[in-house]
Amino acid sequence: MTVQQPLDAIVVGAGFGGIGSAIQLKKLGYHNLAILDREDDLGGVWHVNRYPGLAVDIPSPTYSFWFEPNPNWSRMYAPGAEIKQYAKDVADKYDVRRYMRFNTNVESARWDEDDKVWQVTVADGETLTARFLVTATGFLSQPCTPDIPGIADFAGKIVHTTHWDDSYDFEGTRVGVLGTGATAVQLIPELAKAAADLTVFQRTPIHVVPKQDFAIPAGLQRLFARVPLTQRIFRWFTDMQSALVFLPAVRYRELRLLANSTAYISSLQRFITIRDKELRRKLSPQYDFGCKRPTYSNDYYRTFTKPHVHLRDSGIERIDPDGVITSDGVKTPLDALVLATGFDIWESNFPAIEIIGRGGLNLGKWWRSEGFRAYQGMTVPNFPNYLGVAAGPFANSGLSFFNMIEYQTRHMDRLFGELHRRNATTFEVTEAANNAFSDRMEALQQNTLLHLGNCAGSRSYYFGPNGETVLRPTTTRTVLAEQASFSLSDYAFE
Repeated sequence: MTVQQPLDAIVVGAGFGGIGSAIQLKKLGYHNLAILDREDDLGGVWHVNRYPGLAVDIPSPTYSFWFEPNPNWSRMYAPGAEIKQYAKDVADKYDVRRYMRFNTNVESARWDEDDKVWQVTVADGETLTARFLVTATGFLSQPCTPDIPGIADFAGKIVHTTHWDDSYDFEGTRVGVLGTGATAVQLIPELAKAAADLTVFQRTPIHVVPKQDFAIPAGLQRLFARVPLTQRIFRWFTDMQSALVFLPAVRYRELRLLANSTAYISSLQRFITIRDKELRRKLSPQYDFGCKRPTYSNDYYRTFTKPHVHLRDSGIERIDPDGVITSDGVKTPLDALVLATGFDIWESNFPAIEIIGRGGLNLGKWWRSEGFRAYQGMTVPNFPNYLGVAAGPFANSGLSFFNMIEYQTRHMDRLFGELHRRNATTFEVTEAANNAFSDRMEALQQNTLLHLGNCAGSRSYYFGPNGETVLRPTTTRTVLAEQASFSLSDYAFE
């Protein structure tokens, strides 16, 4: 990694958001870069997560950079190891790995008004400076550990899905799983194959629809490699599939029937698979499909019909050294406890590090006092030369994370192009533009499932602590088109 300071840019995070940002910065002529990541390798969540059953939850062709299709996906829904390998391949091909510095925990970033640079402090006390700061920490970067009485006293094995212990053998053990979210839907069927007894502790049931997964034949992979247009066509179909799932959520007022039809498919799968009426009732969500991120599996419901798999939904009272006691007084003896409890999105993620802008303004505190707002999901007034990529208010659009990266790199291209044209040193979004954009997003939110649907009992991370939602309420096509038409006067250049 280069050490010449000030750097052109510091990118925090070496996941796909950081990789995509670095590639775009190189295209714009910036080569004095640093990509800082607290982990020991690149890949973000696809490096951290290694639990059994890990796979992408949208079609693989759609879950990739548009400029770098991968003809070698083995399945329609590729396993996690392939996604991690794809991240490595892209970083190597576009020569951005050399900018990466691992095991580097960024603590804070502060804007220096005199020198017009960002001062970034890492855990060992070192300070790096750069003209531009890009945070690409993602939404799913801070694991959530439940605060349950007695959990620290559990004498058995505790494993969080983000810190999977490959050395622990679950074969023949009594295992408890906390959580029934998207991770648990993938993990539970795999754990059931090894455990002698598996108990799932459910707080909120989840909608699960059939997964149209299949192996991609080697001949088709070779065709994709030799004739890239064929893969583009294939991706068009998978893009449309993902868009059709997302569209009813943002056009819920007009497409309520289409949204409800997907929920019907989920309920039909439960009815066909589970004959026990009481078990079926426990697994049936009382909120609309889409209030949580859609989940796909062909094995999840079937797993609960196995005699050694049990569902507890009465809530956990406490955890003893040898097991879990639920609120109905039942104690479940356990050898291992798996925490499929997801991520702390709102408390630790907006932003993931301390960011201090002009006049000592703390971004996290400002968002929590004034509301979560960011122009195009990326820039904020009083934070010059700062871009929040892959994790910001109104940033997430569509089901594929790569939709967000695609539109944000397009935004960078146009923004930095204007910066160069003016021969300017800094850019900063105006207060008026930020407020107008946020007001427009909040108005559009009123037409979405999250506001019109029945989401009260979903316990979804889509909703903040005060009921706010920051998903972008527009289609992917709309948000991409907007990057070519946003007014450059929305920024002040100096």
